[in-house]
Amino acid sequence: MIRRPLIAAALAACLLGPAARAQSVDVAGVKFDSTIQLGGGPLLLNGYGVRYKAIFKVYAAGLYLASKANTPDAVITAPGAKRIHLIMLRQLDSNEFGKILAAGIEKNVTREEFVQSLPAILRMGEAAAGHRVLMPGDTMTVDWVPGVGTTLYVKGKAEVGPIKEPGFFSAMAKIWLGRSPADALLKEALLGQSIAPTNNMSN
Repeated sequence: MIRRPLIAAALAACLLGPAARAQSVDVAGVKFDSTIQLGGGPLLLNGYGVRYKAIFKVYAAGLYLASKANTPDAVITAPGAKRIHLIMLRQLDSNEFGKILAAGIEKNVTREEFVQSLPAILRMGEAAAGHRVLMPGDTMTVDWVPGVGTTLYVKGKAEVGPIKEPGFFSAMAKIWLGRSPADALLKEALLGQSIAPTNNMSN
């Protein structure tokens, strides 16, 4: 009598195990986990898509938040940890890519905000330049963790940060979500306002 509940629980765990595993989303041949752990709690994949330049796929991007948000302001003001994750889809000169990111910040923040973020932006450019080239499959990740700050990872290695001022993560997010985003369609996709055509779910 004592063992039956234990056996039933074990069987239920076996049956529910595959369904309980975090799913992943296939975006242009690369995968984004539907849920991740950051800052001591789970984050949801808010939106995802591909950055195009002309007809070329440059990188896939995913935005993770503690709860869903469908406007830039809601993302910026959302409590909890946040992540922007990029996976390269073609070879890029990392020095040029760093300059493009810096220009994206400058176009989407006030002059005062840009000046405040400038030391971190310069460090970001130096970190990107240090890698010389980004190859398909290489990653760049921007994490915000309350009480810790913003950390920039290149190829999985922490390169900049943590930057404690929350304004730096906001400045980075505005590259993709600001008034002059890197790609308007990608902005919609990251906000969950459109569904990427490459949306395939797999365990």
